[in-house]
Amino acid sequence: MTYEIVRETDPAIADVLENERSRQNDTLAMIASENHVSEAVMEAQSSELTNNYAEGYPGERYYAGCEFADGVEQMAIDRAKELWGADHVNVQPHSGSQANMAVYLAVLDPGDKILSLDLTHGGHLSHGHPANFAGKMYDVEQYEVDPETGYVDYELLDEKAETFDPDIIVSGYSAYPREVDFERIQRTAETVDAYHLADIAHITGLVAAGVHRSPVGIADFVAGSTHKTIRAGRGGIVMCNREHADAIDSAVFPGAQGGPAMHNIAGKAVGFGEALDPRFETYAKQTVANAKALGSRLQEHGLHLVSGGTDNHLVLVNLRPSHPNTTGKDVESALERAGIVLNANTVPGETRSAFNPSGIRAGTPALTTRGFGAEGCREVADLIFEVVDAPSDEDVIADVRNRIDDLTDEYTLYD
Repeated sequence: MTYEIVRETDPAIADVLENERSRQNDTLAMIASENHVSEAVMEAQSSELTNNYAEGYPGERYYAGCEFADGVEQMAIDRAKELWGADHVNVQPHSGSQANMAVYLAVLDPGDKILSLDLTHGGHLSHGHPANFAGKMYDVEQYEVDPETGYVDYELLDEKAETFDPDIIVSGYSAYPREVDFERIQRTAETVDAYHLADIAHITGLVAAGVHRSPVGIADFVAGSTHKTIRAGRGGIVMCNREHADAIDSAVFPGAQGGPAMHNIAGKAVGFGEALDPRFETYAKQTVANAKALGSRLQEHGLHLVSGGTDNHLVLVNLRPSHPNTTGKDVESALERAGIVLNANTVPGETRSAFNPSGIRAGTPALTTRGFGAEGCREVADLIFEVVDAPSDEDVIADVRNRIDDLTDEYTLYD
């Protein structure tokens, strides 16, 4: 994709777009929620469908001129059903958070109760943080991971559910490196007569490829993002059984949003098609293998991994045991200067501010898309440690930057 037309009409924006492409080419994206979509997905997302206003659903639009929009959306739905084995799929949510909102609107009233994982323990804003719409509209109680093991404390979850009596329990997390036992949480939900929402925003691709257990057919609702490990058009998705289909569709439109972003839905359809290719399973398995290699090498350097390792696409590093005077923000900033982009993150038992926490979160989806294998990820772990160990040493940062340049030249991205 080039920016020749934009260059002619709006050179300032063209500069920004070209700089962003260079930034992505010349750095290693290790934010666990980021990935690199194919140029086919990008092309679909820039199509003429951006001009189409398709309020409603395929065959039931409020405007004329939607016959081709219907085709694209139905293909996205059909491919999603095949990927995840869902009875009903809505591909219109603009994001994973809005997918969660749709579920809440479908089955909850304002003031109803949500039980979810605490944000500092790996949960998500849309699961009920006070600053988010969910925390403002609903009564929220939270469970935690075991501070010693770093795993979800399922017994504590049972106790919280028994005493709080929630209307819905949320599973699925944004900074949790272990596999989620969806069946265990479903049993808890059934015990207290609550709905169960499994938010698989981070692991949509891993679930689709069968390298992480699936909540589809187990949880009442499954919501997620479509641009992280699944590498499709940016947005959200909701899956459920036929019993809740009408309630979910009404909650998405007109409940939570107006006309769908049809160009993004086209990108979702293309990405889902790519994920149906057998090569995608290889990619997903490699993503997990790469995360394990990354984590193991960081441990060899003496860094502390929350839960002691990973089962999925990310590692969560608690800096306090090895580098008590270094914050996650210190490391994030230094690594960005060195060409590695990841994020500072809270860790269980956080003693610092969420704006300057004690941990870092690193993911391997984008590295794997670039072609990195386990050995390449071990080399990246070595470079990360060099910066963690000397975040104020500009000579170290410059040396790592040079070596990152070599890696980005070796593992090319976009032309």
